Amino acid sequence: MRNEFWLFLAITVPGVFALIFFVDVRYAYSLLFFLPTWLVGLYDIFQVRHTLKSNYPLLGRLRYVMEELRPKIYQYFVESDTDGTPISRILRSVVYQRAKRAIQTKPFGTQLNVYEEGHEWINHSIYPANEHNIEEENLRVVVGSNHCDKPYSLSLLNISAMSYGALSHTAVEALNAGARLGRFAHNTGEGGISDFHKRGGGDIIWQIGTGYFGARNADGTFSEEKFQKNALLDQVKMIELKLSQGAKPGHGGILPAKKNTQEIAAIRGVEPFTTVASPPFHSAFSNSDEMILFIAKLRKLSGGKPIGIKLCYGKDEEFRDLCQAMRRLGDYPDYIAIDGAEGGTGAAPLEFSDSIGTPLVEGLVRAKNLLDEYGLKHQIKLIASGKIITGFHIVRALSLGADACYSARGMMLALGCIQALLCNTNKCPAGIATQDPTLAKGLNVKNKAERIANFHGETIQAVKEIIAAAGYEKAEFLTRRDIFRRVGPTKVASLEEIYPSFQFEKREEKIGHEL
Repeated sequence: MRNEFWLFLAITVPGVFALIFFVDVRYAYSLLFFLPTWLVGLYDIFQVRHTLKSNYPLLGRLRYVMEELRPKIYQYFVESDTDGTPISRILRSVVYQRAKRAIQTKPFGTQLNVYEEGHEWINHSIYPANEHNIEEENLRVVVGSNHCDKPYSLSLLNISAMSYGALSHTAVEALNAGARLGRFAHNTGEGGISDFHKRGGGDIIWQIGTGYFGARNADGTFSEEKFQKNALLDQVKMIELKLSQGAKPGHGGILPAKKNTQEIAAIRGVEPFTTVASPPFHSAFSNSDEMILFIAKLRKLSGGKPIGIKLCYGKDEEFRDLCQAMRRLGDYPDYIAIDGAEGGTGAAPLEFSDSIGTPLVEGLVRAKNLLDEYGLKHQIKLIASGKIITGFHIVRALSLGADACYSARGMMLALGCIQALLCNTNKCPAGIATQDPTLAKGLNVKNKAERIANFHGETIQAVKEIIAAAGYEKAEFLTRRDIFRRVGPTKVASLEEIYPSFQFEKREEKIGHEL
């Protein structure tokens, strides 16, 4: 009955318009408004994809308008300062303020519920250290094992892996230029090294994923010649072999076809305007022994630069097998980047993003303990990645065993990201996660580079102040005993109690038995 009613209107309304036209031509101007809406309603009646629009032509479209507006209305008018996801307004605001070097203090005390389960803090010393005695080298870490000829001094905070392709050319150039201004490193992501990385002039950590972009033969296999050409660039300071990432562990990277321009395809060595799905596995190796030998090859081809691996922590037995292979072969990566399952700036299948992989804290703890157990930690640095935004996040990661940190979303916010959650649509309004030139050109490289450097500098200063407040003059003095977490209404525990460190006196007994 409802559709018959709308069909009746579809037939009669044009007749009414025609009558109006012949009675008085002045009324014909009403057609400018009514005719388009009538045509849309008529289309809705006969389309078959949406029942709601078929049953309620024109009016049914309001549902889709409200769905589009809902996230924006929620962010600006509904959410509190503490419950925004994935990054709360409090954290977004502190990034914006530090990037702009605006006021960073807050009035009237914390908005956090300090009695809520999960709340964390670091205890201060009644005899705090003088922060001016904390020298810059104590806020950096030297990456390079005894097999490395060109160790690199890495900042405690660096730009995490985000590829050109996922990000716009202006965003990439601004990030790299900011890294140069602030003297920290920029991870390229698996999309390869572009001219925009080179133009920025900042130190590069070149990440190589399963697609071997920038070091790839036509059939997708690893090319030693192409690898060496990029690896020997002076701007490349470290090289990172990506095994998995927190956003989609066990799943290859995804570059949507609309982001795969001719320029990006040329950099990656793939067909333009096609969806590029990297395989979840490497073709250059298939087990721990082969991977260690491959890492040694990369180190030699690069002229002795630090070679690391990036992974989201998975099965204990596989990481243990990797440690055993490193002991057996007497070789190892110069660093391991642990990416938490809470990380991720790009597109990922829902199940992989929400339900696969180990969160950063547990993954970092397990990796540190196993490296200690096998006597490897003094050779291998650990880099933590996964929702690292503030100085406290860095300090907590360092206390758990990390030597340095990556930040992706923090750096995106410093670029001007408004958390529109449109990263996978090519419609990023801030011109960051898009290949639309009309959107990308709105991002001013010089201004945003300064903001990236400001955010890094102010956050490192916060780390410095926290370390001093805890009574230390070096970041390496932090331990799990320094950080506390509320685990119940009346119970508090240190991270050492929650995540016990490996007991070194048991190491020789365990290692001797296994080897």
